[in-house]
Amino acid sequence: MTPPVLASASRAATATAEWPLRTGNGHPPGGCLWTPLGTPPSLDCMVSQPSLRPPAPLDPAGVAAALLPFGQSLMLPRAAYVDPAVFAWEQRYFFGGGWLCVGRSDQVPRPGDQHAEPAGEGSVLLVRGEDGVLRAFANTCRHRGHELLPCGAAAQQKVIICPYHSWTYSLDGGLRAAAGFKNKPGFTAGDWGLTELPVTEWHGLVFVDSSGTAAPLTDLLGSLAEFVAPYEPERLVVAGQHDYETTANWKILTENYHECYHCPAIHPELCRVSPPKSGENYAAPGMWAGGWMDLRDGMATMSLDGASHGVPLRGLDAKGLRTVLYLNIFPNVLISLHPDYVMVHRLMPLAVGRTRIECTWAFAPESLALPGFDPGYAIEFWDLTNRQDWAACESVQRGLTSPHAVPGPLSPQEDAVYQIVTMIARGYQGQPVWNPGLPTWTAATPAAAR
Repeated sequence: MTPPVLASASRAATATAEWPLRTGNGHPPGGCLWTPLGTPPSLDCMVSQPSLRPPAPLDPAGVAAALLPFGQSLMLPRAAYVDPAVFAWEQRYFFGGGWLCVGRSDQVPRPGDQHAEPAGEGSVLLVRGEDGVLRAFANTCRHRGHELLPCGAAAQQKVIICPYHSWTYSLDGGLRAAAGFKNKPGFTAGDWGLTELPVTEWHGLVFVDSSGTAAPLTDLLGSLAEFVAPYEPERLVVAGQHDYETTANWKILTENYHECYHCPAIHPELCRVSPPKSGENYAAPGMWAGGWMDLRDGMATMSLDGASHGVPLRGLDAKGLRTVLYLNIFPNVLISLHPDYVMVHRLMPLAVGRTRIECTWAFAPESLALPGFDPGYAIEFWDLTNRQDWAACESVQRGLTSPHAVPGPLSPQEDAVYQIVTMIARGYQGQPVWNPGLPTWTAATPAAAR
């Protein structure tokens, strides 16, 4: 997972995203007061409004240093990667405080399909109803709190049954049976249905808002769908999956994904098929960041020999067939869009220095219909590259455990890292997690940091 660098880091950022009006008892992610739909928030709103979430337990000066102009800023404070208290804050306010990718639509395709996944401090149960609607519930029985399904487990049945005392719920979450409570005075079954959470399906991915307070996902993602839609990921078929567990903080993995500054040193195979200094990052604002890189002449896709053994995706134009897009939806999904397949990394933090990564490869149905089709050409390339990245990220994690580690500067090739770091830093301050666009490299940067 190693994507784009900016060929020219001189373009100014713009922030003109639409921010919707929140209604009900929710608050906007990050605590900025909402303006009516279609009115962009001012910079003052982003940085000076009172926060509706507490700041992270970090040195404010260290967080502020990460928000300095690009070329003068530093990385996040060391404690952001090694302090369990910061990790606990992130679980509540990043992974449990807004939209989180918890799986794929194809994991719950039929009525009665059920699937449980971790989400922040708890877990969620995804259920496909008899009406075909996908619903999400807090994965906790209303009786004594037992998990309805273990995380990672799946079921297929017409009802939801708690395995502890057999409380039974309909697929829409209503309580249908509770042994010993029938006709009990003061007990009303309608009061004890499952806690339903906002859920949405976006291009084959499933997102849940455990807080129940976030703005609509499409509003927060802005124009991202324009880049993803031609690849039709919801139409593709997953033909390979690897599950990894790394001893690295989830942010280290994300930062690594957003730069190819390291590629010549640790990815010779990648550099043979894609120039490490090619491409650029997108200026479009939203709760995401990313960009694209070129394929070398004569290379058809990201594989060990540059050859594709599948069918090009039908919605791509000539440029799409010569580039690879690398996109990150905050906080936990990395989407790598190739001319002939789509790779998705889903990050699941387990501890401050431990992260589980689910990596899938999806191909067009036409590819799977080819005689003897083998997705290994894509899987082998990225499994090798993934492991190279994991080793580097784990070494960063070990290095940051040293009390002598201090935040370092960013190179001009790490503008997307700056985008991600500043999104996180604003979140740490209690402000919106928002990427306003490309940063401008400042001439005031010390030569040693360039």
